[in-house]
This record gives sequence, structure tokens and C-alpha cells, in this order.
Amino acid sequence: MAKVVSIKPELLAADADTRLAAIVDSSFDAIISKDLNSIVTSWNKAAEGLFGYTADEMVGQSIVRLIPDHLHNEETEIIERVGSGERLASYETIRRRKDGMLVSVSLTISPIRNPNGEIVGASKIARDITAAKESERKIKLLMREVNHRVKNQFAVILSIIRETSKRSTDPQEFEERVRDRIMALSRSHDLLVTSDWSGASLFELIQEHLMPFGHEQQITLSGPLITLQANAVQHLGMAFHELGTNSSKYGALASDVGKVVVTWQVTTTVAGKREIELIWDETSVPYVAEQDDDSRRGFGSVVLKRVTPLALGGSAVLERSPGHVRWALSAPLEAIVVPHIAEEEQVSPIGDPSFGL
Repeated sequence: MAKVVSIKPELLAADADTRLAAIVDSSFDAIISKDLNSIVTSWNKAAEGLFGYTADEMVGQSIVRLIPDHLHNEETEIIERVGSGERLASYETIRRRKDGMLVSVSLTISPIRNPNGEIVGASKIARDITAAKESERKIKLLMREVNHRVKNQFAVILSIIRETSKRSTDPQEFEERVRDRIMALSRSHDLLVTSDWSGASLFELIQEHLMPFGHEQQITLSGPLITLQANAVQHLGMAFHELGTNSSKYGALASDVGKVVVTWQVTTTVAGKREIELIWDETSVPYVAEQDDDSRRGFGSVVLKRVTPLALGGSAVLERSPGHVRWALSAPLEAIVVPHIAEEEQVSPIGDPSFGL
């Protein structure tokens, strides 16, 4: 026959209290208890880590020492609600650490009752949500930035449609030109997304926009390694797309005998301001067919002569002659480059394997 062992209720209660104390002490959340006068009655190790005070420094002291001056009314409201038996869950607020730093916390507060069921205090679980709040702030900031950029993209696309429609002779031509120009915007956008909108290398930008036209070995890029700002990526991308498109139809990239040389350098003006000077120099056998001249070119000339230089606060000159196209852009350094320039000069054909093509 099995032997029955009886355990006194008070021993069971003591054991339960011991287990509960161990759970509270090992919790990763700050667990605090206080009476209805806001005096701290218990303080676990996680509370020490979160607020910087030891249990000896806080037990017997008012919880108000953790609350910033402008939020003192919170404690009065908390005590009133707990005193009425209410439980406060997921209450977000700010508390002050021992070192004076403010920390964002999520609080869960519940009434503490004595054996007679009377409310004698409150238990508080506090969780540090500083990282979560910072992530939330960054997401909101990013969403505002995305909204701003999307609106800018819409404005550019509307401009592309409007200007292209003025010079298109039939619906199919209009569709092809609009599609190509929007795809060019997309390529610039992809470069920015890859870098988390921190910018893009000028080498990468030119490569990205000229690769669809082929003839990589006829293209040479020369200049310092620089990272372009997002605005410069978009507008220079549009310019290189127009130059590449024209070259593939009528210039160097329309045959195997032409050459495109793109160079850029950082110069200092007489007034002491630093500028970027960028030159597209293209030579080819003169094309006998009708070229897309200024009277007909429309959007391409608008981009190269006005849109891109004005967007970058600079100026540009576009020169054409049989077998030769030269586009020269000058713009303030701060309007184009992310504040970092490598002085090392790079000269390479666009198809050089060292540039990933």
C-alpha cells in the first residue's frame, strides 16, 4: 500500500512564494511592486539593469524618482486606477534612469491584493522599448522620404510624357519613347535602392545606362571615384540615357568604329568654390540619315541643356557637328557628390572586367 504524505498548507504556500520570487528575480523584464503611496516594496535584477538603481537604493523610496517632472501626474492617475481595481496593459511612457538618461518603456500594471482581497499596492512590469521606438521613428522618416521621392518621380514622369508627346509623330513612337525613358528612371532607382538611397558611383551610373546599347569597348570612362547624391543620380541618369539613345541611333554606338569618352574632374573656381566638370565627347563616322537635330530632338535637348544642369544648380553646353557630339556640364560639387571623394584617378573602357561587366 502506498504511503500517503500530507504537506501542511503553509509549507505549500512558502514553496510557491519561493518559486515566484525566483521567477521574478530571473525575469528579463523589470518587475517592481509598490504600495498605494507609490513607495517601492520590491525591485528585481532586471529593474536594476533598466533603471540603474540597485534594490537597496529603491526599496522604501518613492517610484516618482523615476518619473520625469512633466509626467508626475501620470503616477497619480495610475494609483487612482489601480486603487479602483483596474489593470493597465501595454502603457507606453518615458522614465528617467539613475544617470539622467530618458528611456522609453512599456508598462503593465496590476493591483496587488492582500489575503482579504483588499487592494494594497500595484505590481509593475516594465520593458525597455527604446530600440523599438527608434525603429518606429526611422520607419516614419523613411516613409516621408519615400513619399517625397515618389512625388518627385511622378513629376518627372509627367514631364517625360508631356514633352515626348509634343515630338512624337504616331502612338507607337510615343509609347516606345516614353517606355524607354521610364525604364531609364527605373535603372537609376534600382541603383539607389541597392545602396539604401545613400547614393551611387558615377562609374556605376554610366555603366548602367549605357549597357543596353552594347559596344562597351568603344566607351571609356575617366575620373575620380565619387558617390553621387540621389538627386544627381536621377538627373544625370536621364542625361546619359538621352546621350546613349542618340549615339546608338546616329553616332558612335551605331557602328563599330565610333568612340565615346566620358571624363570628369573636380576643379576650384576663382571664387574658391569646388565644381564638377563632366564631359561627354563622342566621335563617329557622320551618319547620312536624318539626325534628331535640335528642331526635332525636343526632350533630349531639354534634358541636356536645361533639366539636368538646372536640377544640379549648374550649366551645360551641347555641341553637335557631323561625326561629333560634345556635352559639357559644370555644377557645384555639393549639389552632386555625397561628402566623400576618392582622389584616385580611374581610366577604363566600360567593358573592363574590373568594373563588373
